[in-house]
Amino acid sequence: MVSSQILQNTLDELNTITRVDFILTDIHANLIASTLPDEEVQENAILQFAESPADSQVVQGAHFFKVFDDKKLEFILIAQGASKDAYMLGRVAVSQIQNLIIAYKERFDKNNYIQNLLLDNLLSIDIYNRARKLHIDTEVRRIVYVIETKYEKDNAAMEIVKGLFGSKPRDFITAVDEKSIILVQELKENEGYDEVEQTAHTLRDMLNSEAMSSVKIAYGTIVDEIRQVSRSYKEARMALDVGKIFYTEKAVIAYNTLGIGRLIYQLPLPLCEMFMKEVFTAETPDSFDDETLATINKFFDNNLNVSETARQLYIHRNTLVYRLEKLQKSTGLDIRVFEDAMTFKIAMMVVNYMKFMEQKS
Repeated sequence: MVSSQILQNTLDELNTITRVDFILTDIHANLIASTLPDEEVQENAILQFAESPADSQVVQGAHFFKVFDDKKLEFILIAQGASKDAYMLGRVAVSQIQNLIIAYKERFDKNNYIQNLLLDNLLSIDIYNRARKLHIDTEVRRIVYVIETKYEKDNAAMEIVKGLFGSKPRDFITAVDEKSIILVQELKENEGYDEVEQTAHTLRDMLNSEAMSSVKIAYGTIVDEIRQVSRSYKEARMALDVGKIFYTEKAVIAYNTLGIGRLIYQLPLPLCEMFMKEVFTAETPDSFDDETLATINKFFDNNLNVSETARQLYIHRNTLVYRLEKLQKSTGLDIRVFEDAMTFKIAMMVVNYMKFMEQKS
């Protein structure tokens, strides 16, 4: 519903232009907006007019008008004065208020539609029928971003996103939970993933600096028609989770760059547990101390290069070799050998995934 402040601003603007004073009430004669703050509401006259069959009439030297919302009586507007000019300007005010009602109703309906579209709550026929009624194009290129904020109901972050994209009527900003903001962006024909990545980084920089909020942003794949928007949303959601598990240092995560993390994320937990038992007969990666984990991660970062890893860890080469041999004895895997290193790396990712799923449940 249109807020009383917006209705007040509308009447103030009309008053400034026309020099005619207006009073707006609901059908029970409760004051909503007025350009005459000290004017008493004619309660009996308003109630009688609301019950009458007339759409407008002159009462006590003022023009009374009914304002409808889709054939339902919503407001009573009073234009001060009994002249033809007051009648004409009252009609203009009624038209303006009714257009506001339609615009805000459509805005609400669009938000509701997008939310249900993202969550797969619509039948295929409803997707296209409602899109047509709401004047939403069904065959344009779109992509979905999920912006996760540090705090729940981060209104400052929402306002910044709306400030960047809210003026674009073909983009949609909504939310389906308390920690995420969702942006459904329409793309031009010449825009691809480079532009999408740039948009995501711009959003991150703006939110981190202006809203003082540490955010993570994920986006799905580009889709060509409206029914596929929910798929892009699910991909963005998955990318956000996968990023938290395997790519914690990244603030922007793209679904199409998740690599092996996407495969592991879709594995059932019993299969993961079976894999871990097959690979590790004794000690598992989740039981390693911080020094061992730091050594392993640095070794992988340097592509299994012993000399470079030792240099970056500020230890002697033989010390690193000793640590790797000790790891081999406890796990049965020699990560200096590519095949064992690959198995070990996947196992570490599986452990992180299992921990994440346990915390989530």
